[in-house]
Amino acid sequence: MVARMRHVSDQTKTLATLDQRIQDSQHLADVYNSWATLVVETRRRAALHQLLQSLSMVFAILLAVLLIVKAIHHAFGQQADRKRRHQLQVIGSIAVQVVGGLLILFVIVGPPTQISTIIGLTTAGLTVVMKDFIVAFFGWFALMGKNGVRVGDWVEINGVSGEVIEIGMLKTVLLEMGNWTSTGHPTGRRVAVMNSYAIEGHYFNFSTAGQWLWDELQVTLASTGDPYHTSQEIRQTVERETAADAAEAEQEWERVTRQYGTRTFSAKPAVDLRPSPNGLTVIVRYITRAPQRYEVRSRLFTAIVELLHKPAGSA
Repeated sequence: MVARMRHVSDQTKTLATLDQRIQDSQHLADVYNSWATLVVETRRRAALHQLLQSLSMVFAILLAVLLIVKAIHHAFGQQADRKRRHQLQVIGSIAVQVVGGLLILFVIVGPPTQISTIIGLTTAGLTVVMKDFIVAFFGWFALMGKNGVRVGDWVEINGVSGEVIEIGMLKTVLLEMGNWTSTGHPTGRRVAVMNSYAIEGHYFNFSTAGQWLWDELQVTLASTGDPYHTSQEIRQTVERETAADAAEAEQEWERVTRQYGTRTFSAKPAVDLRPSPNGLTVIVRYITRAPQRYEVRSRLFTAIVELLHKPAGSA
């Protein structure tokens, strides 16, 4: 009986201990439930606060972009040139909007974690997209060199001939000239060419400051009379009219040939007599300045016409 009573007593104590554990577990479960509810509420409030903060930052960025764009329009509004003013306003507005869009993207997505990878991909993309601008920028350095072009030079770039009126970091602006074989007068059009031609293409430029070139005119002579004597008179007339230009051209070419070690040139007119269906044709080649080509040709034609209409045997 004593042993049995002890056994019953041990079981009673065990049951009491189990009841206490059950009560503790229930109390702990209640605490956990209240704590989870509190954590969820805290996180919900933090997320809402972060959302409101992000929205406020986005609205602040948008407001700042609008104010800066208005300030840019007001700042460049005093520009006299309307086209230039519009370009500056558009470029400034686009730049500010792009920066604002990047800031809003950072606010929404967050700052990037892999900075090096993003920088590498961005650099590669910009290099591919802005390849023409990069080549044009380095072409500007090539044009600034010894064998480049200067404002006032007569050049031919990509088949366009004209006088250089502006050399920018990305573009070269030409005042287009007409057909050089006829008049060479300006057409009134400005042609902008990317400076990449200095690296990827080719261009033609006068090698001397005087802008000398060889011009040619043709005169048809009648089959009667002495064509050789007439051609010599034409040559003498051309030499007389172009003597000053020929002497100056020889001096400039002499400096160029001495610098590069090439042979010297002669700027004297050359006359060639060729047969033609209507008689004989006199071809005269002479030196002249490119801007004065039409004037010199008109003066020579006037002198040759007077020579041809001069009575035979007169001085």
